[in-house]
Parts: sequence; structure tokens; C-alpha cells
Amino acid sequence: KVHLVESGGGSVQSGGSLRLSCKASGYTYRTYSMGWFRQAPGKEREGVAFIDEDGTITYAESVKGRFTISQDNAKNTLYLQMNSLKPEDTAMYYCAADSSGSWRGSSLFNPRAYNYWGQGTQVTVSS
Repeated sequence: KVHLVESGGGSVQSGGSLRLSCKASGYTYRTYSMGWFRQAPGKEREGVAFIDEDGTITYAESVKGRFTISQDNAKNTLYLQMNSLKPEDTAMYYCAADSSGSWRGSSLFNPRAYNYWGQGTQVTVSS
């Protein structure tokens, strides 16, 4: 069974930085597409950054140039380095994995393409 555990969230002021981590276990990590989503209160879950099974990286326009996704296959860990944070980045951040390539039938940004999710880590950015 796949298990994803996020960490690294917290409260920072606008312009600050945080690094989120997602530790994966229970499957062959490097063969899966993985990514980060976020959900603010009253809003839909939105895709933030992704690494597909070929290693191609994709970012949402709203975070390009500020966020960096990376992975350490030896540690089975996915990261999201977030710089120049803004109050609108405030949300619960979730790590997700797609074990079947479902995203290729829709989009990396489609949460329904992902069959494994972490419990989330809260990021709060104050102005």
C-alpha cells in the first residue's frame, strides 16, 4: 500500500520561504508521476507543481519562478521549495502520486488522475 507523508508547512511572512517534503513508501517511487496540490478554504484543489514518470517538470503559472519541485529517489522523497511566498499561497498543501499514468488521459493538474494522497501540511503566509 502506498503511503505519503508531508511535512515542512508553517507560518511565514510575505516574501519568506518554506520547503515541503513528501516521504513516500510502499511502492517503486521513481516510476510514478508525483506532484503537489493545494486547497484554500472555500476553493477547489489546484495543481501546483509536478514531476511526471519521464522526469518532466510542470508548474502552475501562479508559482513559476518562485517554487521548485524536486525529488530524491534514494530517499523516496519529493520536495517543494517555495520562495517569495505571498498571502495567496496560503492553503493546505497535499502530495499526490499517480501509479497508473491516468494523468495522460486528462492533465497533470487533474486531481482525479491521482490515486494516492498525503494528509496535507498547512502553509500560512501573512502580509
